[in-house]
Amino acid sequence: MVRCPKCAETQAPQLCCIKCGAPLGAELDAFAAFGLKRELAIDAAELERRYHELGRKVHPDRFAAESAGVRAASLKSTANLTRSYRALREPVSRGLYWLELHRHKLSEANQSVPADLAATVFAIQEQLSEFREASGTADAPGLRADVEEHHREVQVAIGTALVQLDANFAAWDRSGDEGGEELFATLKRVLARIAYLRTLMRDIGRTLELAQAA
Repeated sequence: MVRCPKCAETQAPQLCCIKCGAPLGAELDAFAAFGLKRELAIDAAELERRYHELGRKVHPDRFAAESAGVRAASLKSTANLTRSYRALREPVSRGLYWLELHRHKLSEANQSVPADLAATVFAIQEQLSEFREASGTADAPGLRADVEEHHREVQVAIGTALVQLDANFAAWDRSGDEGGEELFATLKRVLARIAYLRTLMRDIGRTLELAQAA
């Protein structure tokens, strides 16, 4: 239970006081900050709308003339809300936050190249190196076309992995937050895959940009 710094009402932890509406400054997980159930399927547009609505309610400018306790609670609630929004607004950050919330994390094993991607990653990295070395030569246009095709392939692979992430989220929501180790393992595997594909995408993009600037 927490006590409102303005009206002294005692209540369950939440963003704002149920009696006077003042920010409580309570420590809340990201879902609780928005008054949401712990479910991973979230409407991003609705979350953004709610973020701005709640942000106005707890913003420090509204409480500049209040007591030091209320001002401190406003700052704390605003920071909590912003942190919560960043955690939930995008599927990958939401998945990582879900692991954190349940005291799980990506292990070193999860951060290595996924086995089924290893050959593809090696081939792409070799082609990127070849393309960089061919800058300004007659071979460059053809190699650039190959690299651009790899860029599209990786984009498709990321899209597929995000679909798999959505499926994992749906399974969690059906399980009622009690999915167990199998769902955790799948979540970690998909998040690691997306992270690696995004890194590969950045490498391809930077190589194309540098070639364009040369």
